[in-house]
Amino acid sequence: MRPILTSVILASRWIAAIFLLGLTVALALFAARFLTKLVKFGSGVFSSPEDQALLDLLHLLDWTLVAALVVMVILASWDSLVTPFDAESKAGGMSWIRKLDPGNLKVKLAGSIVAISSIQLLQQFLRADSYSDRTLAWAMGLHAMFLVGALVLAWTDRISATTRPPKE
Repeated sequence: MRPILTSVILASRWIAAIFLLGLTVALALFAARFLTKLVKFGSGVFSSPEDQALLDLLHLLDWTLVAALVVMVILASWDSLVTPFDAESKAGGMSWIRKLDPGNLKVKLAGSIVAISSIQLLQQFLRADSYSDRTLAWAMGLHAMFLVGALVLAWTDRISATTRPPKE
């Protein structure tokens, strides 16, 4: 009975592949939307006011960070949950994925979320007259919580790295 359960449980990791494939499709759709925004930005960058061009550029940067976040999750999840990348992948420049252990990945994800939050906050400050003081205060508070969370994750990852045996 135990070998059957072990086989079923190990095979269940392929269910995660469905979610990762779904994220890949969502990323492709997100990229298509990004391209339309890029074309719109390119066509209006010289005719729009400077502050609007900056806001539009920050919006593109925000989308890029979100896409990088999704790619990080897809690759690290595939490597750690579904099937590890093989030696051929390492030869093709994929060895960095191995460095994304769960603690490291959490820190990178938290850092990406802080960066995305920073861009959103900057966009709100550039248009501060469009927002109430309460909305801006909540945005700053939420950003501060993201920042504190990222720092705590980085700190705990650093502590746990000193207690782990070295990787071979």
